[in-house]
Amino acid sequence: MRKTLCFILIFLFPVCLTAQEKLGGIVNTLKERITLSAYAQLGYTYNSAADPSNSFDIKRIIFMADGKITERWSCYFMYDFAVSSLQELYTDYQFLPGLSVRLGQFKTPYTMENLLSPTSVELINCYSLPACYLVGINGSDALCSASGGRDIGLMVYGDLFKKLVTYKVALMNGQGINTRDRNSQKDVVGYLSVDPLKWLTVGTSFVIGKGHSVSETPVHGIEPGENYRRNRWSIGAFLTGEKASLRTEFMTGKDAGMKSNGGYATGCVQIVRNIDVVASYEYLNRNVTMGDKQSNYMAGLQYWFYPKCRLQVQYTHLEPKQGEGSDLLQAQVQVRF
Repeated sequence: MRKTLCFILIFLFPVCLTAQEKLGGIVNTLKERITLSAYAQLGYTYNSAADPSNSFDIKRIIFMADGKITERWSCYFMYDFAVSSLQELYTDYQFLPGLSVRLGQFKTPYTMENLLSPTSVELINCYSLPACYLVGINGSDALCSASGGRDIGLMVYGDLFKKLVTYKVALMNGQGINTRDRNSQKDVVGYLSVDPLKWLTVGTSFVIGKGHSVSETPVHGIEPGENYRRNRWSIGAFLTGEKASLRTEFMTGKDAGMKSNGGYATGCVQIVRNIDVVASYEYLNRNVTMGDKQSNYMAGLQYWFYPKCRLQVQYTHLEPKQGEGSDLLQAQVQVRF
């Protein structure tokens, strides 16, 4: 019996070694082809509005997986545990150095700001008033669901002339994330940016399509479930230096017969090592005819205590056309790995 066991062990030993080598090869391959990352943003907000409020909050807990299937074929996954929602899921294929195709759920290529990660945007509120409204990021436009600036569709994109020009052209549902299109029309979205100088990027983008109303608003006069013309346009610029940057955009929109516009300018200056002063002005005119305008003024500091990790403190004055103004005092910590 003992001899038999020894014989079996001797026989199985090379088999086990081969299996272990194969398993190790698979693990090493996965390490080489899959990149995992995550970040979280946690903070505190005090609002001095007519009914003052203050609260600690968890804004985002993002998990990301980037998989490289072949040299030209990849896939990407993003999930937000703070709201238990799939944010992005798409696959890319590069046909040529300047020609790639993306299919799935991803950022709508409208405005330069919407394409930025929240980990690099200077505002604790993240995106500007006009971007949140005209892109449909946070549901401030009641006709659209909050989509985080994302949609489902097909996009052709790439960089040309040694990355002097970047282009994106997409055909998208126009309904937002995690939902099917609710009408038969698709949105055509275009984005073009040029880097004429090392420190300057100039870009423009547009959306041409039809929306499907998810709610009723007295300002628009559009009924729930109604299809309506929904067009957008933007132009902007990034100026970046070693210790200072300036980002600005102007945006316009037309929903049925109602026009809206807005813009922002956000600057960041490094005053000492790892500490920046941040200032921003933004405005949104929801209805140009009625002059339904709101302006926000922000000033703050941010301290980068580790690469991609920062502590932010900001004061914002909100000035609506109607009603009294209010103030926000906010703090946020961001960790990323």
